[in-house]
Amino acid sequence: MIEIALFQPDIAPNAATIIRMAACFGLKVTIIEPAGFAWTDSSFRRAGLDYLDRAVVRRSQSWQAFHEEIQGRRLVLVSTKAEIPYSQFNFAVGDIILMGQESAGVPREVHDGVSARVLIPMKPGERSLNVSLACAIVTGEALRQTAGFPNP
Repeated sequence: MIEIALFQPDIAPNAATIIRMAACFGLKVTIIEPAGFAWTDSSFRRAGLDYLDRAVVRRSQSWQAFHEEIQGRRLVLVSTKAEIPYSQFNFAVGDIILMGQESAGVPREVHDGVSARVLIPMKPGERSLNVSLACAIVTGEALRQTAGFPNP
């Protein structure tokens, strides 16, 4: 199954929206700490609704701890600095889709520590998409390729 990891998420409603999507598709989410908000933040709870209680979410204390925990798994970073369009990448069962912070992306250490980097092509001159929207686009393609959508 595909999984999602959020590197030090800093906008509570976006993290909650991703967790809600993951709950709907039966995907696990890892929050790589430190997050820029409290789990009790009202905007986090509001965006996630009751899906936060249905989702499988784990928290990893740091990038180093997370990287050790996933040994042997392929980590695919969604980045505006990547060269491979997500639609041309061959996703596989077991891949972890990594999303960076909205405010800063990921540091060089994280960029260098992933297996692959993919981008969502956009109109020239535009900076980036909302992280929850970008996560949904790439996750949908990964699920399509791996036949990972739940059966109704």
